[in-house]
Amino acid sequence: MSMQDLLGELPEWSMIILIVSGLFITLEIIKRFLVNRFVNFAQINNFHLTSIIFKSINLPMTLAVLAFCLKLFEELTLYFDTPIGSDIFNNLAKLLLVTALVIFVDKTLSGVVGNYAERNKSFKTSRGILQIITHIVILGLGLLVILSTWGISITPIIASLGITSLAVALALQPTLENFFSGVQLVIDKPIRVGDFIELDSGEQGFVEKIGWRTTWVRMLPNNVVILPNGLLSKSKLINYYYPEKELSVPVDVGVHYNSDLEHVEKVTLEVAREILKTHKWGVPDYNTFVVYHTFDNSSINFTVMLRAQEYFNRFFIKSAFIKALHKRYAEEGITIPYPIRAINYDQESVNNKPL
Repeated sequence: MSMQDLLGELPEWSMIILIVSGLFITLEIIKRFLVNRFVNFAQINNFHLTSIIFKSINLPMTLAVLAFCLKLFEELTLYFDTPIGSDIFNNLAKLLLVTALVIFVDKTLSGVVGNYAERNKSFKTSRGILQIITHIVILGLGLLVILSTWGISITPIIASLGITSLAVALALQPTLENFFSGVQLVIDKPIRVGDFIELDSGEQGFVEKIGWRTTWVRMLPNNVVILPNGLLSKSKLINYYYPEKELSVPVDVGVHYNSDLEHVEKVTLEVAREILKTHKWGVPDYNTFVVYHTFDNSSINFTVMLRAQEYFNRFFIKSAFIKALHKRYAEEGITIPYPIRAINYDQESVNNKPL
């Protein structure tokens, strides 16, 4: 028996299955080839968004091709008057198309969020939070659309979800508070990973991680303080890296009352400018200045304003400046006085006379 005779004895619906299956395999091979070529092209040329879109479209396109083949199978069976559950294939094709759309949107948005978080230092450790939120929103809406497509009323489901969500929110109130506080910290960015902050308790450290429930701060002694996001969002804190890392470093100095203040100011500014130019943590182009402010008990006090590249380096700038200034004052004959206390012996002797 020849192949032609064998095919002639097969029922028409089986021939339709062979045709549609062959078409599906052919379209799938073409799709994979084109998608791989476009993805490679986008990656080579650093087209990040294009690469994300074509990576996300792989599975949805397979589902769309399958839906097309199912619809074609339905039409061919009707054409050859051999219908086989046409309603089932029609509904299944709709389900596949909606599922493909949901998966495509979910993968694309998740990829965009992940790519942005990876390239942005502030969001890098919060990448998981953002992607989880994206998945929950898109998949939740997609499920409701799928149910609506199948003719299932979603109104009772939405009402049930509202009541259930309220109960869950009350039961998990502390956890949800920390979660949404973490989202607020990620969006508002009062602190970022790597920032040096001071808590209202006086503790200082570098922000190491902003998680979905807690924020980790590495203190200067190299220990880590783990703070709930809800507590951190309500706390008063100082961010020494915002809006920029550079900051002023005031240094208080006192000189003798007999000093020539103009000469003192000139010498002090020379030392300050030299330190800012030569020290690795100094800011060379900063216009340093001196401000006299106090007639103290034994000295005239003033403040020298320096500039450091970041908060943690201010200690080294200040130390280098004090050493250089002390040496220069000794060379110039400028006196930094000791505290002076006078005792009035006459007054004490009068007060202590015997009656």
